[in-house]
Amino acid sequence: MKRIIALLLALMTLVTLFAACGEEGQSGDSIKIGIAAPDVTHGWVAGVAYYAEKYCKEQGLTYKITTSTDAAEMMASLNDLVAWGADAIVTWPQWTGMEGAVQEIIDQGIPVVSFDYDIPADGIHKVTGNNYDMGYEGAKYIVEKVGEAASIMVMDVPSSGSVASLRKEGFYAYLDEIGYDKSNVFEVAVENFTRDNGLKDMTDALENNGKIDAVFAMDDELAIGAIQAISEAGRTDVKAILGGGGMQEYFLMMKEEKYASLGLASALYSPSMVTEAVKSAIAIANGESADAEIVIPTAIVSAENADEYIDPENTVY
Repeated sequence: MKRIIALLLALMTLVTLFAACGEEGQSGDSIKIGIAAPDVTHGWVAGVAYYAEKYCKEQGLTYKITTSTDAAEMMASLNDLVAWGADAIVTWPQWTGMEGAVQEIIDQGIPVVSFDYDIPADGIHKVTGNNYDMGYEGAKYIVEKVGEAASIMVMDVPSSGSVASLRKEGFYAYLDEIGYDKSNVFEVAVENFTRDNGLKDMTDALENNGKIDAVFAMDDELAIGAIQAISEAGRTDVKAILGGGGMQEYFLMMKEEKYASLGLASALYSPSMVTEAVKSAIAIANGESADAEIVIPTAIVSAENADEYIDPENTVY
């Protein structure tokens, strides 16, 4: 019930957020920034919207944010932003087949910065985290916690495409680099990056495995679900859980004494990276140079440094 209430409150916050920024924002800057966002399907997406809105307000930008549920709707939203007079556009589409619409906008002389997604369009700019590095640094953290020859559960999410595959690639690359015995590493296919899936599949894994030393959950919401399963099962063998993303709720859990033995950590892939995409869009619109691709390096957040990443104002993700 608490989780349902929290979700409803988050959704109410997002409705308010999008209603506010769906209109023209502050007018302190002559540059008009259009932001084409997907509809909220995951807490991380909500976090991106939160940081985009926050940065636009802080900088006194003239901005407009649209949300879309599929590729066709987002292409219509992009056209709306062009008609609105956007000098530059930031977008993070979750669907393929949008390259034509994006290319047309670029060809009109309007810069487009893609956040977190590859769009095969000439002249596009991109800001992204490093999924491969998340896996690599995550494996390093886990090995430091549980040593070699440990039983490690990998929560794979095939439906996420390159996101999970790159995180796994980096994870195994580090294990191979140090000659790690992978005979006790096993994968579990998870449907989606949600805590309910984390709870369900971790519960099954605990029932089928007498010992699990560490969990490479890949995602903070999956990690939270896994923690619930471990707590309900009364298991004490798990010594490291590595999530991913940048969820405030998870950061706060790291600070709680009752979770200290679980070695909670997250490979940061913060939604706040979107501010770099907005900065790039502004620079290009002002005729300044900007890197064609900006890759944000991974940081590991744990109880030792979680305070540096906690944002009390962020109640969305």
